[in-house]
Amino acid sequence: MTAAPLVGTDPASAAGTPAGGRRGRRFEGPARTAAGFALGAALLFAVAPLTLSDFRLSLLAKYLCVAMVAVGIGIAWGRGGMLTLGQGVFFGLGGYAMAMHLKLADAGPGELPDFMQLYGQLDELPLWWRPFASPWIALPATVLLPMAVAFGLGSLVFRRRVRGAYFAILSQALAAAMVILLVGQQGTTGGTNGLTDIQGFFGYDLDDPVNQRMVYFIIAASLLALLALARQLIRSRYGELLVAVRDGEERVRFLGYDPAGVKLVGYVIAAGMAGLAGALFVPAVGIISPALIGIVPSIEFVIGVAVGGRATLLGPVLGAVAVAWARTALSERFPGTWTYLQGLLFVLVVAFLPGGLASLWVLARKRRSDPAGARWWRRSRVADPAEARTEVSAA
Repeated sequence: MTAAPLVGTDPASAAGTPAGGRRGRRFEGPARTAAGFALGAALLFAVAPLTLSDFRLSLLAKYLCVAMVAVGIGIAWGRGGMLTLGQGVFFGLGGYAMAMHLKLADAGPGELPDFMQLYGQLDELPLWWRPFASPWIALPATVLLPMAVAFGLGSLVFRRRVRGAYFAILSQALAAAMVILLVGQQGTTGGTNGLTDIQGFFGYDLDDPVNQRMVYFIIAASLLALLALARQLIRSRYGELLVAVRDGEERVRFLGYDPAGVKLVGYVIAAGMAGLAGALFVPAVGIISPALIGIVPSIEFVIGVAVGGRATLLGPVLGAVAVAWARTALSERFPGTWTYLQGLLFVLVVAFLPGGLASLWVLARKRRSDPAGARWWRRSRVADPAEARTEVSAA
């Protein structure tokens, strides 16, 4: 089977760049990418620690965890067209797996975690808690467990060609069901409080600002690694095929590919990224609870991706950090009305900048170098990406 029918759906065109001119940028790409990662590393590892207080740096660590979830959503939604409104489930699975290990480490060998002793309903550690006492099981579980759940759910859903709004509703219902399950098992999950007062991180005291900075550096390095992985995935043959499935699933099926398998891989990868983010969120914040993984947090993940630009690599990261920062800043200054202001910010971006914050650079470059490119950007505000590319060809 030849690859020619998929040329029109290359990652460059999907990200807001017409396919023409790709040859001229072929040799610029690696150098530009290396410069971008170097700039990001300098900002995260040098500028932020030197300019931010310990409190603000801990907030940035929290924002970067949200950005890690956004990278996965950018792959699943921006590239694959799967509106994942239940990423809080995978974020929570990774977070609870990490928190369970840390709580057992804080309690000591043979002892019950403090909340189990407080409720007084258990005489011994539940059977399903015991494997998480080992870091060799808990650490891989933070990523593999969310991926396994996503694989099971995706295998059932995608094979039956559930997509669009039905898939979004189903993923949201999964988040609601998980919250109900966690709240109902108070004796083993902490109920509505969740797992709190986590004091140590593999032998390091989390109350020490030096160790908190160490956690921040781990989170920053993990985010850069996920961005590098996402870039390689987007530029690969699979990345092109994922975009092709998004824009014409039936056409891809007629060409001999399996759209369900293609979407399943993207969905599982996004779940693994969310699980890793949840695992690193726990030592950064010291808590994981149902309130952090339910429907509302899952929707906020998607809002950040939409604000940043779901069809780009850096857009979801920028949008997630911007929305999280705006939430903190607005809640500090306007404690009674910050939710309305946050909603207004989202509406303004969607109405006047549908390509997200990342499209500002694309728009400026197109207007400066190619008037037809500027017309393409205005026409790309249509909902159907395939229709936008048709208008590019016409221009």
